[in-house]
Amino acid sequence: MKYFKNIIETIGNTPLVKLNNVVETDALVLAKVETFNPGHSIKDRMALKMIEDAEKDGLLKPGGTIIEGTSGNTGMGLALVAIQKGYKCIFVMPDKQSKEKMDVLKAVGAEVVICPTDVPPESKLSYYSVAKRLTKETPNAWYVNQYENPSNTVAHYESTGPEIWEQTEGKITHLVVGVGTGGTISGTAKYLKEQNPNIKVWGIDTYGSVFKKYHETGEFDENEIYSYITEGIGEDILPANVDFDIIDHFEKITDKDGAIMARRLSQEEGIMVGYSAGSAVAGINQLKDKLTKDDVVVVIFHDHGTRYVGKLFNDDWMKEMKFM
Repeated sequence: MKYFKNIIETIGNTPLVKLNNVVETDALVLAKVETFNPGHSIKDRMALKMIEDAEKDGLLKPGGTIIEGTSGNTGMGLALVAIQKGYKCIFVMPDKQSKEKMDVLKAVGAEVVICPTDVPPESKLSYYSVAKRLTKETPNAWYVNQYENPSNTVAHYESTGPEIWEQTEGKITHLVVGVGTGGTISGTAKYLKEQNPNIKVWGIDTYGSVFKKYHETGEFDENEIYSYITEGIGEDILPANVDFDIIDHFEKITDKDGAIMARRLSQEEGIMVGYSAGSAVAGINQLKDKLTKDDVVVVIFHDHGTRYVGKLFNDDWMKEMKFM
C-alpha cells in the first residue's frame, strides 16, 4: 500500500506549471505552485525545518508552546507540524491581514493575538515585540523568529532549490520570488547559483518597503516606509534571512498591479493564488525587456487564493481600494 504516515510527509515536491495567458514575454515562464503543500503555502517547508532544528538544539521541548509573529502562512505550517508533534501554538499577527488567515489559524487549534499594523517595529505594540513578550511570559515557550532563524533559508536550500534544478533539468535562467522574510529567495537562489552562477535572481518588492532602495544604495531609508495593502512581501526591517548579495535586482510592484494580476491568474490560468504571486507575475511583465525567447523563468507562487477571498476576490473590496 502506498500512503504517507502523516500529513507533514506530504510537504514539498510541488509541480512546475507553464503560464500560458498572463505573461507578456516569449520566454518559458514556469510557476512553482506551492499551494500543493498541505498548508497551502511554501511556508510549510520552513515551518517543518525550523521545528526539527529547534528540537535538535534543545530549544523546543516536549509539550512546549510555539510562539511566532506571522501573517498567517507560517502559522499554518507551524500548526500542522505542531499537531503531529504535540505542541501548542500562539500566533501574533498584524491587523491588516485578511480575516480568512486569522480564522484558518484558529481552525487548526492555534491561539491568535492581533496587533496594530501602523506602528514602528520597535513599538511595544508591534507584532515583533508582542511575540517576544509572550515568549517570556509563557512557560516552556519557543519563539520561532522566522526573520532571523537560519533554518528558514536552509529549508529552501535543501528542498525548493534542488527541486527546481531537477524539474527544469538545469535549464533555469531566472528565478523570480516575492521577498518578505527572505528565506525562500535566499535559500533557493544559493542552491541554484551554486549549480549555475549565471542564473539571474529577481526579488519582488512593494511600495512602502525598504528592500529595493537598500539593495541599490546600501541605505536603510525610513522615508521609504509607509503603509501598503499588498500582503506577503516587503518589510519595514532588514531580516537576517535576506541575502542581498545573492539577489541581482529588486522590482517594485504597486498594490493595484499585484491585486489585478492575482485575479487574472485565477480567471485566465485557473491557478487561484495569493497577492505575492500576482505581484511576482506583474514583476515579470514589467521586466519583460530583459528576457528572450530562450530564457526559462521560474516564479514562486507562495500561497493559495482562498486566503484572500474577502479581499482580492471580492469585487466590493477591489472597488473600495479603487483597483477596479
